[in-house]
Amino acid sequence: MGTNNVFFLEVIEWLDESGEQMLCRIPENGSGEIKYGAQLIVRESQAAVLFYKGKACDGFGPGRHTLSTANIPLLTKILSIPWGMTSPLRAEVCFANLKVFTNLKWGTRNPVAFRDRELGLIRLRAHGVFNIRIVQPVLFINTMAGTMGKFTTEDVGNYLKRIIVSRFNDYLGEELDTLLNLPGRFDELAGGLKERLKQDFSRFGMELDALFITSITPPAEVQAAIDDRSRLSVIQDMEKFVKMKAAMAMEKAAESGGEAGAGLGMGMGMMMPAMFGGFGQQPASSSSGEDNSSTPPVVCPDCRNSIAADARFCPYCGHQQVIMAQCSNCGKNLPPNARFCSRCGHQTDEKPTAVICPGCRKENMPHATFCNQCGNRLI
Repeated sequence: MGTNNVFFLEVIEWLDESGEQMLCRIPENGSGEIKYGAQLIVRESQAAVLFYKGKACDGFGPGRHTLSTANIPLLTKILSIPWGMTSPLRAEVCFANLKVFTNLKWGTRNPVAFRDRELGLIRLRAHGVFNIRIVQPVLFINTMAGTMGKFTTEDVGNYLKRIIVSRFNDYLGEELDTLLNLPGRFDELAGGLKERLKQDFSRFGMELDALFITSITPPAEVQAAIDDRSRLSVIQDMEKFVKMKAAMAMEKAAESGGEAGAGLGMGMGMMMPAMFGGFGQQPASSSSGEDNSSTPPVVCPDCRNSIAADARFCPYCGHQQVIMAQCSNCGKNLPPNARFCSRCGHQTDEKPTAVICPGCRKENMPHATFCNQCGNRLI
């Protein structure tokens, strides 16, 4: 990129060939001395942020931009002799990839506890995929990437997976009473879980573009019990079914030969109608859900009013749309160098605390409702 040459101005651009890189800082190694008049080329799917003297100056959209710094070709090098020919006027550009990063997988490493109304306490495994994208480049750089030269989906994926799994356990405990009502509700549960995760992702300048649940599986013994119940639900006449099974048992006993086999088969045929005579037909209920959510409009992150997509400031509340920081307690947009939140009064450097389960003493995500280990309600 030529950000540390002596004579020439720079033409700064970035192309992602891997498709998985979310952020790139130029220069990637160390800091730079971008000069006055350097040309910055930003593509439609990108945003760029100029960091000058250690601070984020402004964000740049698609197009060609001329950068203004105090680094003058050759002259700056001469004036930098006291600092070993290194200009103290450091300048770097961070490119953020605004495309949607798709097919990121999430799942439970260990089964999570779930209290089922009919099956009792069971442990579930869940898997799915999700899509993310960067919506606030400056906030993403300051809270997630920092001074890293490059940042990929692999770097952020493991952390986001743990957030999804933790919120999934809470949401499932509130919205689902038994696994027998699960069929047909995957889209509904995925939509509600996505809404629950919105604030967790927005704290880092990201948006959960889509989330899908591909499977929710109980242990093998619970699956066997559900299979047995489904078999009973398809039997229209239990009496005829038992008679058929008794006849089949007697037939097999007769084929084995001997009086003992015949007596055993007949005994089974006489006992089974009495054993199952009290059983009735009770088909499992199911409900269907449909995700009719549409693409949300462009809204102000602070007052939530609809605004123009290219607006730099909100016409309703006046907040700048390039978010520098957010309150970790209420999500309020904060001005640079703020020490207290103007909405809730919390200190800006105060971080959400983990919730400790009073039963098993395990640590859970902030604001969690159910424990990931024992399934008990926390609040």
